[in-house]
Amino acid sequence: MFKRISITEAKRMMDESSVQVVDVRDPLSYQAGHIPGAINLTNESIKTFMDSASKTQPVLVCCYHGNSSQSAAAFLNEQGFADTYSIDGGFETWKLQFPVER
Repeated sequence: MFKRISITEAKRMMDESSVQVVDVRDPLSYQAGHIPGAINLTNESIKTFMDSASKTQPVLVCCYHGNSSQSAAAFLNEQGFADTYSIDGGFETWKLQFPVER
């Protein structure tokens, strides 16, 4: 089961431990700005991610507003990723408080 996490909690996790951050928005939105270090997870890249990513390291999933990320976090959890989180508020909330990468 995935967990929901606030942007503040997500930022703290990123600062304090090793986590994987994935962004499930479309590639153009991702290119315009994303959470630093986030990987753009698309239908084309998901297999590579699942084959190469650590299934024991926490995965923080970001989308636009925190809705699609819940489905993606649940899917990753079902695929064997033990510790998955959906970031509440998504990138739209993140960019109001924290730096973004382009």
